[in-house]
Amino acid sequence: MDSATSDRDETRQTRQALSSTADNGLKIVIVGGFGVGKTTMVRSVSEIRPLNTEETMTKAGEAVDDTHGVAAKTATTVAFDFGRITLDAHNVLYLFGAPGQERFWFLWDRLFSGTLGAVVLVDTRRLADSWYAIDRLEHHGTPFVVACNDFGGPVHTPEQVRGALDLPPEVPLLFCDARSRESSKQVLISLLQHLQHLQDLHGLPGVPHPRPPQPAAPHPLPEHTP
Repeated sequence: MDSATSDRDETRQTRQALSSTADNGLKIVIVGGFGVGKTTMVRSVSEIRPLNTEETMTKAGEAVDDTHGVAAKTATTVAFDFGRITLDAHNVLYLFGAPGQERFWFLWDRLFSGTLGAVVLVDTRRLADSWYAIDRLEHHGTPFVVACNDFGGPVHTPEQVRGALDLPPEVPLLFCDARSRESSKQVLISLLQHLQHLQDLHGLPGVPHPRPPQPAAPHPLPEHTP
């Protein structure tokens, strides 16, 4: 059984009746360029059936959407994706996946409202597509982590990715497979740990000490690529 099938089975087993109330609802936004895997990540990690606003791509969008590197993509998010993860009896994560095309960027500022933190999902074959997401998050002062989704392209060192995205050293840089529930969960755990670190460092309000189920250390990119 391959890892993708195993992840789907695990997701079905963990989806169950949800508590009707929670003390803390934490809003997380997943942003990035067109076709980097935002919808896939929300689907893989959500404990509820995700709300998706995907529509079939048509020839009418060819003149405005840059499909370089994602020519096989047939559907696209036109509003946002929504999912939920229960951390414990008192804390839940609400996940919002933002649309990637430039023509939908006007929605981002509204999605960022009330957001505790963000994941910037990156396709290393198209690093430039992630610049706008990072710029808007920095403009809003929203903490974030960067996760490089595995598309089987050329291998880049963390230093190369940081240099290309002009990432400050304090921003966590991770490697993930958005199709995998476990891998996506580790990205979110890393973001929560980053937010907790910022709270401890700067006294930021509103960041509880969640205890995700079966926590594990995040998977950073290796320091040296053979």
